[in-house]
Amino acid sequence: MPYLVISGTFRAKGAQPDGDSVRFRPDDPAQWDLVPGPHPVKRNAAGAAQLRLDAIDSLETHYTPTHGTRVHQPLAQARAAADELLNWLGFTGVLRDANETVIACDQAETPGFILTRGADLHGRCVAIAGRGAPPAASGSSIFVTPNLVRSTANHHQLRGGHAYPTFYRKLFPELRTEFTAAATEAATERRGIWENDATLSGAVIDTDTALSDIVLLPKLFRRLADYLQLNQGNLDLAGFPAFLAQAMDQFFILSTGHFTTGLDAVVEVAGNKVSMTRPATDLVFDEK
Repeated sequence: MPYLVISGTFRAKGAQPDGDSVRFRPDDPAQWDLVPGPHPVKRNAAGAAQLRLDAIDSLETHYTPTHGTRVHQPLAQARAAADELLNWLGFTGVLRDANETVIACDQAETPGFILTRGADLHGRCVAIAGRGAPPAASGSSIFVTPNLVRSTANHHQLRGGHAYPTFYRKLFPELRTEFTAAATEAATERRGIWENDATLSGAVIDTDTALSDIVLLPKLFRRLADYLQLNQGNLDLAGFPAFLAQAMDQFFILSTGHFTTGLDAVVEVAGNKVSMTRPATDLVFDEK
């Protein structure tokens, strides 16, 4: 599977990295212009840009709904996922402030590379991230195999139970199968998030703080957070399926071969309990 290779350095200080996102600066910032697709990579004055690690979604340490104030998922586990990513990339002595901004770390930067096929709507480079020397010359294309992704941060986060699998259409099926195997192993061994995941068993939203205390697929968490803040704290979930339909997430259900629009197709609401009827590994989303 051809991916663009870019070598550079990861950076943490002054940013708000979490378990699936980190800042990266190419050795040659002009190589951001080589990233294919309709969306350009947004970079700062130093040439660094925010990555969105492909195929994974970690618990939110800070999420601001469209109509409200910042919320988070269980912070101990969300921060643990962020710490694990930075540790894997080679950062030590990381200190954060109350806003989740890294205010100190032992390394100004750590060497590594990314493999990418494009940026998302928000200008974040969607990438598979590796540490150390790149597997090919920076700026060239490389055929990415399952064996190669096993040595990446994305795979590490899934296999350790530090992130949920969340797949998009641009990810090649062979790589998706490898990431699914890593996530399935973590779930079977009840590592990390899988020890108390409520995505399929159901999350009971009966208090103002319930959503911040429940381990849940982040995509579903974000939709719930948006809905509840739009409702100004009203915990009635009766209107949630209609809200999901209006959000118009488009995705393919692998097990049924069905393409549909709206997460209401795979979400069930019973009173104050909400659950997904399909595991995350069964869904492949379209980018908006």
